[in-house]
Amino acid sequence: MLCDIQATEPEIKIPLTRVGVINLKKLVKIYRKNKRPIILLPTFEVFVDLPSSQKGIHMSRSPEVIEEVIENLVVKEIYGIEELSVNIVKKLFEKHEYATRTEVLMYGDYIIEEKSPITNKPSQGLCKIIGRAYGVKDSEGNIHIKKMVGAEVVGITACPCAQHLLKEKTIQNLKKKGFSNEDIEKILDAVVVATHNQRGIGTIMIEVPEGYNVSIGKIIDIIKKSMSGEVYELLKRVDEAYVVEMAHRNPKFVEDCAREMIKRIVEEFRYLPDDTQVVVRQINKESIHRHDAFAERRSTMGELRKELNM
Repeated sequence: MLCDIQATEPEIKIPLTRVGVINLKKLVKIYRKNKRPIILLPTFEVFVDLPSSQKGIHMSRSPEVIEEVIENLVVKEIYGIEELSVNIVKKLFEKHEYATRTEVLMYGDYIIEEKSPITNKPSQGLCKIIGRAYGVKDSEGNIHIKKMVGAEVVGITACPCAQHLLKEKTIQNLKKKGFSNEDIEKILDAVVVATHNQRGIGTIMIEVPEGYNVSIGKIIDIIKKSMSGEVYELLKRVDEAYVVEMAHRNPKFVEDCAREMIKRIVEEFRYLPDDTQVVVRQINKESIHRHDAFAERRSTMGELRKELNM
């Protein structure tokens, strides 16, 4: 009989928080009630903890778990990536009997149908949807699982600071050329003041308590509407002009985008309990700097409601 090397004692007896596999890709079909199924090729990250008494985890069991769960989708319809993640977490505990904590993260590209804002030209947009679940086994062997769903969406942001500086400079130049304050006000109302743009990347993750539903479609919509403007795969000339103008008429800092997402989350998901966990993140890929701008908030629905007086 072959020796189970993983089950032997290590030379250095230190527990490890997370051991597992990453960059594991599998084809998944997620069913949706009264809608077309979602076909994904997500990337999985799967982890378990490792006690100090054990040399290693049985590494091949984690990909094996994902294969088993995905195969079961053929006979059992799964209606959300968070449900799929929970099933994997449960199975991990079965395969790794020594584990007291298991975790799975899955993320993949998601195609959405969109139309250009003026000409209504149809095209396919792309965003990323995310599912996460982790389980903890208590001293009595009971397993407690939490799950989250989310999305990552790309948009456009226009910098308010540079725009303000150019606006002030424009006012000075117009005054030197003899324009009155009234005329200057009319001119600035009619034209768009330039500024530098960024490609914004917004991310929202929301816990899904037992018995509740969190729509990924609504999360995607919130992220889109929280930046200066949306981006599209296909744009004709009038669409391009509209997108650029609207973004410049709605300038936002990275902090503004994060706060806007928070406000919209609280408004949209009023039914979620106060202890529901929320993660909001915005990254703006700077165009005139080598660095990028970053803003994040981790909180509960209750804390956010209190801060917004909602």
